[in-house]
Amino acid sequence: MKKAEDFLVKKLEERKQSNNLRLLPAVTPNLIDFCSNDYLGFTRSSLLKDKIKIFEQQIGITENGSGGSRLLSGNRKFTEETEDFIARFHETESALLFNSGYDANLGLLSCLGQRGDIIIYDELIHASLIDGARLSFADRLKFKHNDIHDLELKLQKAKGIIYVVIESVYSMDGDTAPLKDIYDICEKYGANLIVDEAHAIGVFGDHGKGLVHQNGLNNRIFACVVTFGKALGCHGAAVLGSHNLRNYLINFARSFIYTTAMPLHGIMSIRAAYTLLTEQDHQQDLRQNISLYRNLAFTLKWPCINSLSAIQTIILSSAEKAKDIALYLQKSGYDVRAILSPTVAKGAERLRICLHSFNTSETIEGLILKLKTHE
Repeated sequence: MKKAEDFLVKKLEERKQSNNLRLLPAVTPNLIDFCSNDYLGFTRSSLLKDKIKIFEQQIGITENGSGGSRLLSGNRKFTEETEDFIARFHETESALLFNSGYDANLGLLSCLGQRGDIIIYDELIHASLIDGARLSFADRLKFKHNDIHDLELKLQKAKGIIYVVIESVYSMDGDTAPLKDIYDICEKYGANLIVDEAHAIGVFGDHGKGLVHQNGLNNRIFACVVTFGKALGCHGAAVLGSHNLRNYLINFARSFIYTTAMPLHGIMSIRAAYTLLTEQDHQQDLRQNISLYRNLAFTLKWPCINSLSAIQTIILSSAEKAKDIALYLQKSGYDVRAILSPTVAKGAERLRICLHSFNTSETIEGLILKLKTHE
């Protein structure tokens, strides 16, 4: 046991010495939110709460939990109806719910790739996709971020069943993938495209259907992962695809098979959030705030990644500087967080600024002014 404890202390000390030690943040109320993924304000939406209550009254909740996995005692008619609703919303054949985006990505990729197959992925995809690929039996290759030429070089070497894995909006840079170009190159080489839409749902496309739908690829790509803990303000995720894919995941995705199903209240929250998306355009205020921020941020001396999404970044290239400025902003009333290595590459440390429909022009202008005073 002492050797194990010594190992823990050694690794934590290494993180501390590199200025990258992670700590749970202090709970500081009343900061202006430029940190959360609650892009449309659904987590605080009274409309969403009212819709959840309507489902509770209509269906009734007699159990606190689901009681088991979906394949044992945890399946409900309302869950399957919600999956059908999600599939219709995204105009795809089927949807299968998972307990989180991490579970969805892990389950999907780990069970697909077999020996002799290959998973080719963008170098900046989310950790859950990388972990899923690692757990599969397939070979793995990564290509340079959003680089079509490098992707083609990798595809030329590929054998077996080929899966290409990307995000439509990248979580740390906020930039978008060239979806149509990547789809076309996948078609050329017979590759199956998988897109994680975690940061696009609710933000892009008609009623927030995402960039896959906006590009007309909803029934043309192999699989799409949508998550609900960001713009939809609740929890969970779904894999969208063919009926065959859904049935395959029910049989082979370990993170679906061997976990307790989401409780009914969680399913009601997802259904209510999707209903809210269908009823009105929630994106207008968010788009205006993104435009305002971009116009102001590019007057800063620090480099900013060009992003049209709700995720905006300021590259500071130093963990110490990123932490220092984030702390200064928090003390000034703005909830902005530093993103450090190894989440991003060493030397690419940054501030990650998330914009929301509920941010005001005054608070955005105030944030930029505070940043200017620290240049």
